[in-house]
Amino acid sequence: MTEPFPSEPIDWEEEEDRIAPRYLEAGDPTGWFEELYAAGASGRTTMPFDRDQPHPLLAQWAQTRRLDGSCRRAIVVGCGLGADAEYIARLGFDTTAFDISETAIEIARQRHPDSPVAYLAADLLNTPHEWIRAFDLVIEIITVQALPDPPRQQAIANISRLVADQGTLLVIAAIHDENRSEPPPPWPLRRDEVEAFATDALSLVTLETAAMPGTLDSKRWRAQFHRNEPPPKYC
Repeated sequence: MTEPFPSEPIDWEEEEDRIAPRYLEAGDPTGWFEELYAAGASGRTTMPFDRDQPHPLLAQWAQTRRLDGSCRRAIVVGCGLGADAEYIARLGFDTTAFDISETAIEIARQRHPDSPVAYLAADLLNTPHEWIRAFDLVIEIITVQALPDPPRQQAIANISRLVADQGTLLVIAAIHDENRSEPPPPWPLRRDEVEAFATDALSLVTLETAAMPGTLDSKRWRAQFHRNEPPPKYC
């Protein structure tokens, strides 16, 4: 007999802590995403990774550069419910966004019914061949830190391969703190793991510990990479 849902949805992070270890122990490092989003869609939990605004460090980076995506292609890795992808599309990019969770993609499409973004269910560990070096801008925000190693290094390499000639990769991630021990996931990134995106002829341009807007002590890695210097000149 199926247990009834609680009167109030379970916090999605509590559910993540419960189900993710089961998948990891079974050797499936990504399967828990679909179960977690499905729980949110059903109302059993609050909606995972739920925001309707772009990540503040992405928006800050784009505004500083007056980013113009005219005649350029972009892809958002692990797009979730689509806030970052919609922002990038508004900047003029022909935008593709993907997530391994089919439920997340369905919700993103429902939330943005008139969107120009191409939302697709796809596996970062097995990306389509036609995506290799196909995008002028690649956005990776907190996806890799949700993966153990392995397959983290494979995920990093696959993201780097998406960047087109003269293209840019932006990586935003939590910072690993050796003095803190918390049950994974996530696994915040060490500096060397961020630097590892500089592969397949990508060059590291900037690597900073950027303060989250509106906070005093909350910081994230923000790294920018380019394929083939000089970097592109945005309109």
